[in-house]
Amino acid sequence: MGRSLAWARRAYTVALYLLAPLIWKRVWREQLSGRPRRERLGLIPPTRGEERVIWLHCASVGEVQAARPLIAALGERWPDYRLVVTTMTATGAERVLALAGSPGKERTAGEVSHHFVPLDFPGAARRFVDRLRPALAIFFETELWPNLLAACDRAAVPVAVVNGRLSPGAFRGYRRLGPLMRDALSHVRWLAAKSAADAERFHALGMPAECSEVVGSLKFDLAVDDETREVSERLRARLGRRPVWVAGSTHPGEDEQLLAAHARLRTHLPGALLVLVPRHPRRFEAVAELSARAGLSVSRRSRGEWPGDDTAVYLGDTMGELLALYGAADLAFVGGSLVPIGGHNLLEPAALGVPVLTGPELANFLDVAEVMREAEALIEVADGEALSEALGRLFDDEPERRRLAEAGRGVVAANRGALEGTLVGLERLLPAE
Repeated sequence: MGRSLAWARRAYTVALYLLAPLIWKRVWREQLSGRPRRERLGLIPPTRGEERVIWLHCASVGEVQAARPLIAALGERWPDYRLVVTTMTATGAERVLALAGSPGKERTAGEVSHHFVPLDFPGAARRFVDRLRPALAIFFETELWPNLLAACDRAAVPVAVVNGRLSPGAFRGYRRLGPLMRDALSHVRWLAAKSAADAERFHALGMPAECSEVVGSLKFDLAVDDETREVSERLRARLGRRPVWVAGSTHPGEDEQLLAAHARLRTHLPGALLVLVPRHPRRFEAVAELSARAGLSVSRRSRGEWPGDDTAVYLGDTMGELLALYGAADLAFVGGSLVPIGGHNLLEPAALGVPVLTGPELANFLDVAEVMREAEALIEVADGEALSEALGRLFDDEPERRRLAEAGRGVVAANRGALEGTLVGLERLLPAE
């Protein structure tokens, strides 16, 4: 099938070359200091000698966070392999490097390292795969790059798509590219889908049903380490008994609503503190200015400032601390849901026993939201005004907060298991010892 549909990939490649100036402009800013941009062309150091590599690709910071249980499990299950995680974005790269520990140390088997994923030009894709020489390629969620998948097939590298999801919107977009998606999916050896609905959408695009399994969402296998819990406890101890809520992974058009909701809340609870954590670091300055313009005093975590009794907003303008900040709160609002982004990970605060609130835009987490609704572990609001009302009601009702916390923890505990199913499937693809 791959060869008969190769014309679709050729047409796609021509379009990529025509759009190359725009593509380079888009990725130029997605860079880390000291990292060569030639990685985007597949020019990475070649894998040494007999070293064995497992390659995992995650799009950005959200996918890296969701893949944390898998990243840890791959290292434990196959310590003789070096795990290389690729990302498209710089924020995703920073999260990988934080998980990997100190950069620049001598490479050893079982360690985690990072490269930027090559742009999906045929030559760049082939160079990357030929130099990396992975024993297994794992694509997380919805990352379907036709030339990169074809390069893996050409090099006889087995490919798996894990935590596979296709929102209705993404499915409609991919379906318009029918022959190209059928070609891309013809190079995938195994799909581990999050849900039966996701699997059906992949099948409709051309993924063979016999190469697919529904294993559930890896997000339920979220593990909160002791260090994160300790940071949360220290933060909460310093904040004292004042009402604290976190708004995590927020976006433009949403921060304004959250700040207005917080201002209304403070007319009822003057000591209430909002811990505001924008999704993208490049927006930290803008959100600090927004808070000040809203008349709300701000302390910034990146500067070592501590919120005093009169501080209204504590800006979480650091990387990799959202879980710890969630754990220090009485209530958590998960962003990307008051604007048409599709929401972010509802399970992170739930796993920490923090009641979860969200807006109506949940296209990326419909399966998780449905499970949480059934368990009455989720508060959904239509807009910022409804959010302020829900916050005030919950801060006045400690028994309801405790019930929501226990329901959320119960959802996470009851739905674990996707990780083990994923590892069993991946083991079938690895070369025999």
